[in-house]
Amino acid sequence: MVQISDKALTLAEFLRLPETKPATEYIQGQLVQKPIPQGKHSKLQGKLVTEINSIAESDQIALALPELRCTFGDRSIVPDIAVFTWNRIPLDEEEDIANTFNAAPDWTIEILSPDQNQSKVTANILHCLKFGCQMGWLIDPKLKSVFAYPSGQQPDFLQEPEHLLPVPAFMSNLQLTVGDLFSWLKLAIS
Repeated sequence: MVQISDKALTLAEFLRLPETKPATEYIQGQLVQKPIPQGKHSKLQGKLVTEINSIAESDQIALALPELRCTFGDRSIVPDIAVFTWNRIPLDEEEDIANTFNAAPDWTIEILSPDQNQSKVTANILHCLKFGCQMGWLIDPKLKSVFAYPSGQQPDFLQEPEHLLPVPAFMSNLQLTVGDLFSWLKLAIS
């Protein structure tokens, strides 16, 4: 993350600014731009969104959304993947999915980029947990490891390929090991 402003803004002022690419987050009055995703990050993000939605979306359990702005508490953040249980997905006046999400996701997933500060990313996960998130993951492609942050419990560090990754209760049908997750970085050869 790159801090892009020394001038403190209010959350309301920040939300009036135009969106940036890559996304800018509002953290403690400061604007912090996320790094541009690289190959490993993008591959893991795409596969996880697809895998989660293949289990949860058709049965209306939950929906995984990549790079979704979530504004709650005193922050406006953009998790790499925000998963909302079906009954918490905001709708607009036409009963379509809303554009604005003013709540913490039920499951937040961050994928560490090489130039990201792990402490700042972890702080966003902890902020989500403070506001009702059930589970946070911090995936480190370089170390092929996952920090799992279950709500109200001790975080867990998982690195052995056979370790089953903990998931929120609503996603109990997702059975994924550390090895499964990082095998997605390999390109299949026909």
